[in-house]
Amino acid sequence: MPIATPFTKRFDLKHPIIQAPLAGGGDTPRLVAAVSEAGALGSIGAAYLTPQQIEETARTVRGLTSRPFGINLFAPVKPAENGRDARAAVERVAPMFAELGLPAPAPPARPADAFADQLAAALETGAAVFSFTFGMLSADAMAAVKRRGMLLAGTATTVEEAIALEKAGVDAIVAQGSEAGGHRGSFAADFESSMVGTIALVPQMADAVRVQVIASGGIMDGRGIAAALALGASAVQMGTAFLTTEEAGVADCYKEAILHAREHETRLTRAFSGRPARGIVNRFMREVDPHPEAILPFPLQNALTRPLRTAAAKAGKAEFLSLWAGQGLRMARRQKAAELVADLAAETDEAVARLGDMRSPGR
Repeated sequence: MPIATPFTKRFDLKHPIIQAPLAGGGDTPRLVAAVSEAGALGSIGAAYLTPQQIEETARTVRGLTSRPFGINLFAPVKPAENGRDARAAVERVAPMFAELGLPAPAPPARPADAFADQLAAALETGAAVFSFTFGMLSADAMAAVKRRGMLLAGTATTVEEAIALEKAGVDAIVAQGSEAGGHRGSFAADFESSMVGTIALVPQMADAVRVQVIASGGIMDGRGIAAALALGASAVQMGTAFLTTEEAGVADCYKEAILHAREHETRLTRAFSGRPARGIVNRFMREVDPHPEAILPFPLQNALTRPLRTAAAKAGKAEFLSLWAGQGLRMARRQKAAELVADLAAETDEAVARLGDMRSPGR
């Protein structure tokens, strides 16, 4: 039986489930469309896409479904001052480049700020939801999103960040718990003090703001969805759960790593991008993490390691991939996206019914 929340009602969804934007190729148009067609909300992670790629991706999604979908960008972040010599970072990863037969790495150049052009393209996609992470958008950018009738959602890892986002004018807040895979969205405090678990973060955030709260982090099945709704969430956002679906665009070795890893085998790392992100521990993390002096700030480290990660994906070398995953990965399953959505919905109904049975007389 469909569960109705303010979020599902706005977009006529059958299920309060959002496929998290998986920047870097995980959320293929096929995945986004399949999730939306199944009655949930698919999302395009557009942070690493050019404006032309954003346009092409959205066109493909629209060709596969007429249902609502979302799009996500990284909020503009002031580049960290790189006070260290890039040679240490280059030397640390050079042997791995050689191992994969790649040319020797060179110090990365700071990428140009493409946000304005990406935003302009995102506004033309026809997406129903525009979400952002890593910080705050300008008032002008937020106004531009709202003029298109999109729901505007920001990412917060603390109640303080949620309050700041609400004051700025967002319509919804993604509460990113410490269990979540991928990059941390913290922006108002240091990363370490912003590591609040989902079950603690969601109700405190729901009490502190009047806009909708979307729970994210460690949610992998219907029990987690039911729990998040009970804690005050209007929907859940799930990333790791969809990375092992048939339509997900990550390498098979990545999917296998998720399916065989356990809850204690992920940790935060700056090794791949220069910004804290949760992933499955592998050789790259073990060899780079102990040397913080050889890790450049984001996005320079991300640019430095990109050729290695791209080659590793093609070669099936999971030891050199950024295996972003949350702590609930023991519950991952390999199936089609539509089947996963259907199973999640059935499990949520079962969890809600089980709680109702506990109130029955004689129990």
